[in-house]
Amino acid sequence: MGSGTADASASDATGATGATGAAEATGDPGATATGTGPGGGPGAELLAALLDGMDTALFALDATGTVTHWNRQAERVLGWSAAEAVGRDGFAGWAVRGPDADEVRRRLMEIQDSQGRQVHEFALVRKDGGRVLVRMQAAGMRGEDGGPAGVYCAFSEAHAQIDLERSIALSEALFQDGPWGVVLVDADLRPTVVNAHAARALGGGRTSLLGRPLGEVVLQGVEDLEGAFHHVLAAGAPPAPAELWVTLRGREGERRRCWRSGFLRLCSPLTEEAVPLGVAWLFQDVTEARAAEQAAARLRFRSAQLHRAARAAAECEDPWEAATTTLDFSLAGFADHALLDLVAGERLIPTAATPTDAPGPCLRVAGGSLPARYAAGHPALQALDRIAPVRVSAGATAGSWAAERQWPRQAAHALCVTLRSRGRTLGVVTFLRTADRPAFEREDAAHAESAAVRVASAVDLALLLDGRTDG
Repeated sequence: MGSGTADASASDATGATGATGAAEATGDPGATATGTGPGGGPGAELLAALLDGMDTALFALDATGTVTHWNRQAERVLGWSAAEAVGRDGFAGWAVRGPDADEVRRRLMEIQDSQGRQVHEFALVRKDGGRVLVRMQAAGMRGEDGGPAGVYCAFSEAHAQIDLERSIALSEALFQDGPWGVVLVDADLRPTVVNAHAARALGGGRTSLLGRPLGEVVLQGVEDLEGAFHHVLAAGAPPAPAELWVTLRGREGERRRCWRSGFLRLCSPLTEEAVPLGVAWLFQDVTEARAAEQAAARLRFRSAQLHRAARAAAECEDPWEAATTTLDFSLAGFADHALLDLVAGERLIPTAATPTDAPGPCLRVAGGSLPARYAAGHPALQALDRIAPVRVSAGATAGSWAAERQWPRQAAHALCVTLRSRGRTLGVVTFLRTADRPAFEREDAAHAESAAVRVASAVDLALLLDGRTDG
């Protein structure tokens, strides 16, 4: 039994002993097995019931060292029944080996003259002859005159006590210095305990997060997290850790994180049936590792697409077909639409585009001789001026934003890159994404420029063949 249980049990025994202090002060061994003598009255019966109902093994000695109380847990641990124990003078010859008996008796009897509770370890003898190491918490008793009246001892097998202490130490380590985030949530899915690592990851304090819905700090991904909690409460822990992507609200804006998470169902060990107390959620931030893996996989895929595009374009007799084929391969996993505008004087002429209403291949624009109606400051015109990629996003008004720029209404993010060949700017390629995709990032611009180099070579050849070498 744990030290906390032993303390509570010992305290109960102290209170009960006070009710029968006269019997113990005189060392009366005439009590029955648990200290209730004939005609002891309701108080003695209550004492017997309390002692036998304890989860901790307990015995008591009077001032002369005679055993006066012995409960059922003591019988379970050592095998000696209360009838065999109560009334014996010390433990020599039965519960303690002969060479150790005097030392054990001396240490126990010294306790009644001291203040407070003391902890000792003794090797006791079971009824079957085996030995068991017990950890004992003992305290002295006082009689009605205030003098020493004996000692009571609550004990448990040392290995059980050590296991409990080890479990408590593990819990304390996890909640203080653990390298994993640890959060305990109750049946209402509200945090009840948060360790320091988890508090830092969630962007709050260890106490400020308690009792609050996780949705107050987790903007996206809280449904997956709470779904995992519900599953654990209903069906138990999953067989393997899971990786959850979440978006957190913070002082510096939103943060996207990936947490490798494990879940454990917590049940009370004090009930006959397993009653869930909540869920223990352990997690570790693996964002950087997963982001690096995703970036590497994305780079491999895009490189493969450009390689396939080059091989496919090499088989095209028409350089215009080679240019549009390259754009088709570049779109896969990258963007939803592509537009190709060529320079004609100070204007841009729409030359090729993907369908605006449905997915499809990039095709030449029929009769593409009318200039695009791009207003000043249009991203494509900015790319021409800068000879550098331009990335823009719509925000909340994607439909009108796209229409004003002569793009498909579902476009929400754009990336414009220039076509350069033989030191000249031939035009602009615009890649578009819808609102369900993330905005273009810097590494996306690098991929777009790689594709634009190949498209520019094919367009330059097509213009040469068409006799339009003046750009």
